[in-house]
Amino acid sequence: LKGRNLWVLVLGRFPTHHKIGIPEFKYVANMHGDETVGREMLLHLIDFLVTSYGRDPVITRLLNNTRIHIMPTMNPDGFEATKVPDCYYSRGRYNKNGEDLNRNFPDAFENNNASIQPETQAVMNWIKNETFVLSANLHGGALVASYTFDNGNSVTGSLNGYSRSPDDDVFIHLAKTYSFNHASMYKGTGCDNRQTFPEGITNGYSWYQLEGGMQDYNYVWGQCFEITLELSCCKYPPADQLEEFWNDNKVALIEYIKQVHLGVKGQVTDKNGNPIPDAIVEAQGRPHVCPYRTNEHGEYFLLLLPGTYVINATVPGFKSMLKTVEITNNTGNFSALKQDFSFLEVSIRSRAASCPKTPLYQELEQASAAVKPTLHLLVLMTVVLVTFK
Repeated sequence: LKGRNLWVLVLGRFPTHHKIGIPEFKYVANMHGDETVGREMLLHLIDFLVTSYGRDPVITRLLNNTRIHIMPTMNPDGFEATKVPDCYYSRGRYNKNGEDLNRNFPDAFENNNASIQPETQAVMNWIKNETFVLSANLHGGALVASYTFDNGNSVTGSLNGYSRSPDDDVFIHLAKTYSFNHASMYKGTGCDNRQTFPEGITNGYSWYQLEGGMQDYNYVWGQCFEITLELSCCKYPPADQLEEFWNDNKVALIEYIKQVHLGVKGQVTDKNGNPIPDAIVEAQGRPHVCPYRTNEHGEYFLLLLPGTYVINATVPGFKSMLKTVEITNNTGNFSALKQDFSFLEVSIRSRAASCPKTPLYQELEQASAAVKPTLHLLVLMTVVLVTFK
């Protein structure tokens, strides 16, 4: 609002544009303006990646095979407003309008009636314009890796104090990747005696419920797996501690980026080899409430742990194609398993309605509560799939 831009630096072999087969990754920090460690970590990370390229073979391969977007601050106004550094709280948490940006996104569980802020809208547009596969947003005030869902209802198991996404196993792996590569997060000791996080991770809802969060928005509407990284007990620590924070987080920041190469990727094409955008491609048994679709290049990226999966590609109006894939851990090779789909009878470009920004899980919950007795089994199966897979 003060005319400050939200700056993003993109690194990679082809930084200016998307290349088919190369996944998009992002880090975002400082969406709470007074939580400053992440902002500094991302500046250090930029320097490390740029100076290591061509010298360090692992970093070189990582940058050759990944397009990495880094936004050091999502709330520059809040950062500037934090005049007196404080470990616990300041008005700088909020943007210039006094809004908490991590309560400001559309929510999949309830209508949060948030007035979308300029910073939030900019990030939503950014997510829409790129094919982000994996992301993390960096915070302060605790030491833990928190994962989706942050909100929940009975469909996702919230009655048991845990809100489970269809990709819960992948999210646990992603959170542990960070915590176990961090100097101490994996110990799970937290910041005081009241709060402990076994293995340094937590389901967001289990920690505390929040609506309008950025990580759930990424997962539901952006087809991007995002976790929230709490990097420091003190939100705004003294500058002389920054080097120690960098040493604590450096390996974890790199290892986390590598996870963008988990699972399977590919293209969906028609009989002439033209890409089919908006085809639905999902792993059987883990349907997303807003189905994951191919981008304008007909590409899909699905983060999956090693194992056997049936991948279902669907072009509306045509028979689905099923392919069984055996996924191994390819993160060290910097490329997910490749599996293409060719619809030989299709010679049209598929167009699909975009997913509505309504509380989709709320509708699912209402449908399961109001359904007729004869349909209970079907709904129960749907709910069980969504809840337990």
